Amino acid sequence: MSIKVSYKVKPQLLIFLSTISFSVFAQPEWREVANSVWKTTIGNQQSLTLLSAAGVVPKLDAIAGLDKVPFPLELEKMNFAVVDGKSYLRFPLERDEEIYGLGLQFQTHNQRGRILNLHVDHYGGKDNGRTHAPVPFYISSRGYGVLIDAPQYITVYAGTGVRVAADDPPIVQDRNTDTLWQPQPYSDAVEILVPAEGSDVYVFGGPTMLNVVQRYNLYNGGGYLPPKWGLGFTQRVPTLYTAQDILREVQEFADHDFPLDFIGLEPGWQSMAYPCTFEWDKGRFPDPEGLITTLAEKGVRANLWLNPYVSPTASLYDSIKPFSGTHTVWNGLVVDFTLPKPRDIFRHHFQKYQLDIGVSGFKIDEVDGFDNWLWPDVARFPSGYSAEVMRQCYGLLLQKMTADWFYQINKRTYGLVRASNAGASAMPYVIYNDYYSHKDFITALINSSFIGVLWTPEVRASGSAEEWLRRMQSVCFSPMAMLNAWSSGTKPWTFPEVANEVRDVARLRMQLLPYLYTAFARYQQEGIPPFRAMQLESGYASLRGLADAPSITYQYMMGESILVAPMFTGDSIRRVALPPGKWYDFYTGAYVGNGDWITVKPGLDKIPLFVKDGGIIPMIEARNQAPRPDEKLTLEVRKYGTAPGSYLLYDDDGVSFDYEKGLFSWSELTAKLEDGKWECSFNPGNKEAFNYSEKVNWKFFE
Repeated sequence: MSIKVSYKVKPQLLIFLSTISFSVFAQPEWREVANSVWKTTIGNQQSLTLLSAAGVVPKLDAIAGLDKVPFPLELEKMNFAVVDGKSYLRFPLERDEEIYGLGLQFQTHNQRGRILNLHVDHYGGKDNGRTHAPVPFYISSRGYGVLIDAPQYITVYAGTGVRVAADDPPIVQDRNTDTLWQPQPYSDAVEILVPAEGSDVYVFGGPTMLNVVQRYNLYNGGGYLPPKWGLGFTQRVPTLYTAQDILREVQEFADHDFPLDFIGLEPGWQSMAYPCTFEWDKGRFPDPEGLITTLAEKGVRANLWLNPYVSPTASLYDSIKPFSGTHTVWNGLVVDFTLPKPRDIFRHHFQKYQLDIGVSGFKIDEVDGFDNWLWPDVARFPSGYSAEVMRQCYGLLLQKMTADWFYQINKRTYGLVRASNAGASAMPYVIYNDYYSHKDFITALINSSFIGVLWTPEVRASGSAEEWLRRMQSVCFSPMAMLNAWSSGTKPWTFPEVANEVRDVARLRMQLLPYLYTAFARYQQEGIPPFRAMQLESGYASLRGLADAPSITYQYMMGESILVAPMFTGDSIRRVALPPGKWYDFYTGAYVGNGDWITVKPGLDKIPLFVKDGGIIPMIEARNQAPRPDEKLTLEVRKYGTAPGSYLLYDDDGVSFDYEKGLFSWSELTAKLEDGKWECSFNPGNKEAFNYSEKVNWKFFE
C-alpha cells in the first residue's frame, strides 16, 4: 500500500528559501511494511538507525494476525522538510488527544505540552528527555503511534509550538481581563527536529493503544522471553566480595529459607575496573570455573558487572585499539561496536573467560552518562559515525552483541543495562539506574510499557523497616526481583522485624511464576507488555472521565488479569482505580468494586493486588528457585469471580531457544458455572514441552 501526499509552497517563500539549503518533500511515499504499519524516509536514508543498531527482525506473521486499520493520520496535516541539514517533521494533534511514550520518563505519563530533548543520559531528576531510554516513539490516545528512527539527539515539541498558519489555532486571550488565560496556548501539532539530513518515520495503527504497542513491539522482534531462573530473586553482592564471600552469601540465603536464582558480581570480580580488563582477579577469584560450577550445583547462576571501556592492562587492549574512538572513558578505550572485527575480538575474549565456564549473563553499566563521564561529542570513531550517533546507539549495540553470544550457544540470558533505545523489545535486558525515588520508580515501570523496554525498581537500602518492605513488595511485582547490595551490603533480612513479610512476598512471586512466565510469553509472541500502564487497559477512557478522579498513577497491570497498586512509606491507605467490570481482592477473593475508585487499607504485610472477574491465575507451591526442565510440578489454579474464565498457560524448557523449533506448549484452562457448580477443564498442550502434572488443584474465589 502506498499513500502519496503533496504540499503547496508559496512563490515568495521559495525566493526566501533560495538563500538556504531547503527541501520540501512534495510526495513522500508511505509504504505499508507490515499490517497497518507504514514507513517513509524523509530526506536522505541514514546508514545506521536505531532499529538497524538493534538488529530488529519484525514478526510479520504475528502482526498480520492483528486487525487491519486504515492510515490513522490526516495526510494534509503532516509536513516534512529538510533545512540546512536538519529534518523538520510535523504531525497533527486533536484537542482531546493525549501523548504517551517519548522515552523512559520517571515523573509524568501524558507528555502533551512538554518539550523533550531525547538524549541518552543518566536520569537527572527531571522529565526533560535526557534519560536511559530516550525512545523517539509516541502513542496517541486516539489509537496510533509514531516512531522517528533516527540516531541523533531529537527535540520533540509535543503540542507546544503554535504556528501562525495553525489548522486549529488557539483562542486569543487577554491576560489583563481573562481569568482563564493560559501561559501556554493550545497547539495542534507534534513538531520534531532531527539534526540530520534525513530520517525514517513509521506510523503504527491501532485501533487501541494496546494494539499500537503490540505492533511496535512485534515490529521490533517481539518481547524477550527470559529464562525461568531470570524471573526468580537475585542479589547483587558488594563490590570487593571474594569467591568465598559469594558462597557464604548463597549459604545465608539457604539458611534463611529465602529465594535465590542468580547472584550478581560487581566490579571487583575483574583484575581492573573503571576501565575494565574483563578478566578474573586471581586473588579474589583463584578458580572462577570452580566457583561457577559450585554455584550451579546449588542452583544459582552468576551475572557479571561490566562497563565496556577497555583497560590498558587488558590482554585484548592492543588488538582492540585500532577499532576504538579518539577519546577514552576512565582511561579506557571506547570500542566502535558498529564494526564486525571488534565484535569478533570481544566475542572470543568473553567466550574464553566467561561463557565457556558457565557465566549466565551481564550487567552493562556506565553507557548512559553523565556528559562529563562519557566520550565528548567531539570524539571520532573509525566507522565514521559521529559521537552523538554512537551515544544514542551504544546501549543497543552492546545489548545486541552480548545477546547474540548466548543465542549462539542456545542459552537464554537475562541481565541489566543502563542505556537503551528504540528497537530493544527483543533484548534480554532490564534497565536500572542509581536514582532512588520509590514513586518515580513505579512511574518508570508504567512508562516502560509504552516504549518497548523493561525497567526494574530495584532495592538497595532503606531508612526504615517499613520502607524496606514496601520497596521489596514493588520489586517482586516487576520484571526483575532484585536487591542490589553492591554498596550497602544489605540482605533481605536486614530489617528483622519485617523479614518474614519480605520472605512471604518473594515466595509469592515464585508461586506466580507460571502466570508471570506466560505473561512474558505473550510479550514474546503477541507484543503485549507483561507489565503495562492502565492507559493500555480496556475501559481506561471511561474511568479517566470521572469528574472527581485524580490522575491515575502508581498502579499497573501484571499479565492479563492482576492489577498491582504498590504502597509507599508513610501511607496506610491509598486510592485505586478499577476499570469497568467486577474486581476481586487477590488474597481473599472479596469483591472490591466495578469501574470506580476504591480506597484500600491493606496493612503493612500486603501489596494491594486485584483480579478481574473471570480471572484464572495458575500458581505453584512456594519454592526458593525456579523450576528446572526435568521437574514435574503441580498447579494450583485460582479462579476469581462468577464470570466464566479461560486462560492459556505457556510452558517450555525454560532455559533454551528450542521453543523456536516448536518445543513449547499452550495449555487451556477453563471454568464456568453449570447449575450452580463450577465445571473446570484443563487441556495440556505439547506434552514434550509441558512441565506440569495434568492433575490441577482448583480454588475458587468469589
